[in-house]
Amino acid sequence: MALGGRANNFGTLRLLFAALVILAHAPELVDGDRSRELLTRVFGTLSFGEVAVDGFFLVSGYLITASYRAKRSFADYLMRRVRRIYPGFVVASLLCIGIVAPLAGGDLAAVSLPETLVRLALLLMPVVPGAFVDLPYPLLDGAMWTIPCEFGCYLLLGLVGTARALRRRGRYLAMLAGLSLLLVLRWLYLPIGHPGDGLGSLSEMIRLGFVFACGSAFQLFADRIAYTGRGAALAALLLLPLLFSPPLAEPAFALLGGYLIFWFAFAVRPLALSRATAQVDPSYGLYLYAWPIQNLLMVWVPGLSPWTGAALTLAAALPLGILSWYCVERPMLRRRPDAASPGPDAALAALGR
Repeated sequence: MALGGRANNFGTLRLLFAALVILAHAPELVDGDRSRELLTRVFGTLSFGEVAVDGFFLVSGYLITASYRAKRSFADYLMRRVRRIYPGFVVASLLCIGIVAPLAGGDLAAVSLPETLVRLALLLMPVVPGAFVDLPYPLLDGAMWTIPCEFGCYLLLGLVGTARALRRRGRYLAMLAGLSLLLVLRWLYLPIGHPGDGLGSLSEMIRLGFVFACGSAFQLFADRIAYTGRGAALAALLLLPLLFSPPLAEPAFALLGGYLIFWFAFAVRPLALSRATAQVDPSYGLYLYAWPIQNLLMVWVPGLSPWTGAALTLAAALPLGILSWYCVERPMLRRRPDAASPGPDAALAALGR
């Protein structure tokens, strides 16, 4: 994919993040025990899923900030974001309700149409009573919890841009410092773990809002940042010990991990996979369809190895991601008035976990 005419590895990164989410979910979806997750066993802080979600939000912050700065109007910016996020989400939600739920024991007769429409409008995960009721996480598509956080970050970025903080770096750094303080308060006073209603959702929004803002900062200060192999090695050396610290792992990954992500995106020669995904981005669909496939495997094949399940999920969800891109996402992107001359993020999906 190219950003401003510059080849990069964002395509590879996005597919890697989506695959890591599948890998992270594999053992936990079996019995709800996160302690067996591979990265959690090493550091005791972030899981591969959280690293992947943070990676998505860092990349999204960078690319969407570039898109906002290239906008013709706020309405133009907002419509770009709506066209990118809503179509894939709505189609995946309806497929989960109409196809996955009956296969998972859900009662379609108990589905409320008004409630479903409200949940679609607010980008909330679909709900069908009885679906996956015997599993540790009886959710039709639990991975969708990040989508409203993502769109919320888009709206917050619009407010920050309207306040001209994207044009004044000092003002933006002051805002980032405020988000850092909120992150500290979150660590001290809010529940940290699985997102849910109320305080759990607020906690995750603060976390991901901070990460998204760090990605924006990498874009705003792009002319001041040099991505070098020596810098990447230093960032990795500093990051590894900090990942053992529960209060420092998140901000360390957002800053040092962010440097590593953008170093790989811009300084490493584009991989074959990145070139292959230059015009095709299946990562959003892969992310959306993986959870229901993993849970269906838990229902249909009791005792299935988590890692075999992860491999089967990836093999099944990737084609669905490609179909989602060609049949749903790309056609909606092409409906933009300026689709013949796309902006910086035209072919780059912006999503969360």
